[in-house]
Amino acid sequence: MTIEPWRITGQSEIDSYVGRWVELAVLLVNVLAAESTHGRRLTPPQTGGERLAAIQAGLAAAGRPPSALTAADADRLAEVAAELRPLYGAGDRLPEAAAGLNDLLARHGAVPTLHGDPGKPLQLAFHRPEATLVDAWAADMGTALAMVIGVGQGARLGACQAATCSLVFFDTTRNASRRFCDLSCQNRAKASAYRARRRT
Repeated sequence: MTIEPWRITGQSEIDSYVGRWVELAVLLVNVLAAESTHGRRLTPPQTGGERLAAIQAGLAAAGRPPSALTAADADRLAEVAAELRPLYGAGDRLPEAAAGLNDLLARHGAVPTLHGDPGKPLQLAFHRPEATLVDAWAADMGTALAMVIGVGQGARLGACQAATCSLVFFDTTRNASRRFCDLSCQNRAKASAYRARRRT
């Protein structure tokens, strides 16, 4: 069975499973691996405690509940985020980045399974029921990213094109035209282009 591209990302309404896990991947890459943001250099969190605090703050800012992660889990997720980062804004390098994603999927035991609590409907996930939280997150994020790429929509995994900003995003616009992480970077880029035109 194949999935038609529009069923995943061809419209602004994104499949809830894919959207949820791709957005979590964006969050982790941005809080754990970004080295610049909105025109400013920054140092990613360096310790498990700092990484855990950054993840929890990012989850809260996104309106997600806090996680049961530990500082050691946060260290492992920083490694996952570093592996996922090359997928965003990959362009012609997407095949090489996808090879790394394949390795991540195998290493974290990504496999489709049905999970459910007694008395509740079963839900599809892409990790084993006994997986650790880190393996479950990595497998589900990796699978969601693979679904986006596998239906020819890898260009929707974007990286901010403004100067001195390494934030990433999931482009859900209808025509996949987003170029910046947010409005502030878009405005910075427009102002910079305007100043450059004035100088010529």
